Amino acid sequence: MPPRFIDRVDRILKARNSLLCVGLDPDPALLPKPLRSLPLARRLDRFLDGVVAATLPHAAAYKMQLGFYLPYGEAGIRSLARIVRTIGPSRLKILDLKANDIPNTIRLFGDGAFRTLGFDAITVTPWLGWETLEPFHADPAHGVFVVAHSSNPGAVDFQEIPTPRGPLWLAIVGEVRRLAHAHGNVGAVVGATYSDAFRLARSTLGNRVPLLVPGIGAQGGALATVVRDGVDADGRALLVNASRSIIFASNGKDWKKAAGAEAERLSTQINQLRSGLRTG
Repeated sequence: MPPRFIDRVDRILKARNSLLCVGLDPDPALLPKPLRSLPLARRLDRFLDGVVAATLPHAAAYKMQLGFYLPYGEAGIRSLARIVRTIGPSRLKILDLKANDIPNTIRLFGDGAFRTLGFDAITVTPWLGWETLEPFHADPAHGVFVVAHSSNPGAVDFQEIPTPRGPLWLAIVGEVRRLAHAHGNVGAVVGATYSDAFRLARSTLGNRVPLLVPGIGAQGGALATVVRDGVDADGRALLVNASRSIIFASNGKDWKKAAGAEAERLSTQINQLRSGLRTG
């Protein structure tokens, strides 16, 4: 029987000695200038290959937002499937969908992401009710990250609504904990731009339940707070995602080298921060 998703997350983070998740979001308007003369499909493949080769030594995971691949049409979906195979099994691959629908439909999202494209996890929302996530309970080897508190400014419009269990986002985190302990394959998304949330999120989730954290880098989240309050007692269970600040670190001839250098810098900084927690 394959390992549960949360156990695999822990093993990969430990083996790679990294909490870094690289966001592979190839915005067509931002691709490096040296690639812009190439045909669209080749341009995308060259970019993804270059970024992955440069960042692989420093990354524990990669997250791909589907919206950045759709503008490329069929070539985008082919490149998405191909780069998942290129990354291989030693790193986590997360498809960012923020999907939700009735169980019969959400099941197909999972089939497409896990069995057709080869991802290890997807992001989902609980908006239609927790029953919508039931199809994932039968497959503990693949994970779902439930969006609790996103990193965009408008997140407060709904996610901070008071409930008897605290703000709505924290009530969602509480249910994530229950599902994670019951099924072994559920984590939470909490954006780095709301750094006050991490202490509450981790204390609610406990150990081993993974947090996926967007908003580091271009969105300006506070890394020290995220690491201090987001890791579990073992200094893991945290995936810190950075996209634009890594993959578009340069748009010149040195774009691959710049991406690798920024991934190394950020991974090293994260490790220094969590090392300070263990020795402080």
